[in-house]
Amino acid sequence: MIQYKLLTPGPLTTTDTVKKEMMADHCTWDDDYKQITQKIRKELLKLAHVSEEEYTAVLMQGSGSFGVESVLTSVIGEDEKLLIVANGAYGERMADIAEHAKMKYSIYKEEYDKIPSAEKVEEMLEADPAITHVAMVHSETTSGILNDITAVAKVVKAAGKTMIVDAMSSFGGMEIPVGELGIDFIVSSANKCIQGVPGFSFIICNREKLMESKGKARSLALDLYDQWKTMEKDGKWRFTSPTHTVLAFAKALEELEMEGGIPARAKRYADNNHLLIQKMEEMGIHTYIGAEHQGPIITAFYYPEHHKFSFQEMYAYIKERGYAIYPGKVTDADTFRIGNIGEIYEEDILKLCGIFKEFFASIEV
Repeated sequence: MIQYKLLTPGPLTTTDTVKKEMMADHCTWDDDYKQITQKIRKELLKLAHVSEEEYTAVLMQGSGSFGVESVLTSVIGEDEKLLIVANGAYGERMADIAEHAKMKYSIYKEEYDKIPSAEKVEEMLEADPAITHVAMVHSETTSGILNDITAVAKVVKAAGKTMIVDAMSSFGGMEIPVGELGIDFIVSSANKCIQGVPGFSFIICNREKLMESKGKARSLALDLYDQWKTMEKDGKWRFTSPTHTVLAFAKALEELEMEGGIPARAKRYADNNHLLIQKMEEMGIHTYIGAEHQGPIITAFYYPEHHKFSFQEMYAYIKERGYAIYPGKVTDADTFRIGNIGEIYEEDILKLCGIFKEFFASIEV
């Protein structure tokens, strides 16, 4: 197999030591294994800057989308209504979830290169008292934009509504004071900024709001409350858990702390991002998102003007030289995306940009 590093928003490049943790097999009923689950839950609360008295962490089998669907279909009752704030594919995916679950919802769609307006959210809440919950994405990997969850959460909480945040590609890579912001449910995944491998998502929940959700779930396997009740006893997952992924995640949490916690990792990611943008600009490759709202996780770049190559050509050239990038997801522009999270450092960014320079020269851009 060709060995290459992933410049994506996850799955991402992990350390050899995280990979090695998956070489051991574990029984899901084993007390040692259940204690690993309990330790992970406690560590996640610390990363969210919340107390065990007010919040709890629930691990859910499946990718990040499973976690988002678990929350939306578990905490919003048949007589309640969701407002979805969307400026990308992952916000819009929440609407797909709501449609499939036959939930009452409305959606505020913003342009992909603009952040949603807290004032607009406030107006929509005032105009529709039936809305009980508001959901939005923090780091929207469609474009790389970083949304202002602080401003939106402020108006949501002032209106007495429940705040749900998809922090899939930001939690663990940026400081998010969950309790201080008034976020009631925040969702992320094992294979993002904590630098584990795919297999489960996790939800940090306001205990009171989670308790209120009892009996509301539209799904058996994704019932957030029932998963929590079982896990709260002794760390046992309701159904078969991804044991190897859990072991890898426990190691990844240790390595996050060894690196210096979220502040150190956030700095590395931001440094990677700034260097990448600088070097690409030097080659005349511009970002889709303006500097004010560009997030540090993944960046969408416009293709060079009058380019005569396909993404697959560019992808293959770069992959052969050790890196994998991401295709564009923005619908109204020709873009490609580069992530800089995971085990990625300055030397990787410099090497990648050198590869781009060679590729553009080879096709006479």
